[in-house]
Amino acid sequence: MQVIAFLAENAPWSWIIAGLVLLALELVVPGGFLLWMGIAGILTGVLVLFQPLDWPVQWLIFGVLSLVSILVWVRLTRHRHAQTDRPMLNQRAEQFIGQTAILQQPIAGGFGRLPLGDTIWRVAGPDLPAGQRVRITGASGAVLTVEAA
Repeated sequence: MQVIAFLAENAPWSWIIAGLVLLALELVVPGGFLLWMGIAGILTGVLVLFQPLDWPVQWLIFGVLSLVSILVWVRLTRHRHAQTDRPMLNQRAEQFIGQTAILQQPIAGGFGRLPLGDTIWRVAGPDLPAGQRVRITGASGAVLTVEAA
């Protein structure tokens, strides 16, 4: 009972300390939601510092601020893609689109093989003889689509 009485007497500082503890926990437990709950705790403490409120109202304010801030954060970051200096890193076939190469084997029956880099790729396109210059126009899985250049 003494702890509850102490927290009730020092409500603003209790909320601010609880918010700081939640911010510190965010450093240990990644995920992002503790950050917003910590900020909500600090804001609740600042609000109670200037306007004394009953405990149920304080918890309501903390809950609403936490939920709203977490929902806004999730909504803003849901469709954000990570920036990278190598956007085609794991898309080897798409890296070759637009390049030209020379067929070393003919394309017969709509399919053939083309050496590019350190790999021999299966290619699809019109029947073409060996030695023909081709342009890579697309990729479907591990099959490159080519046309005469």
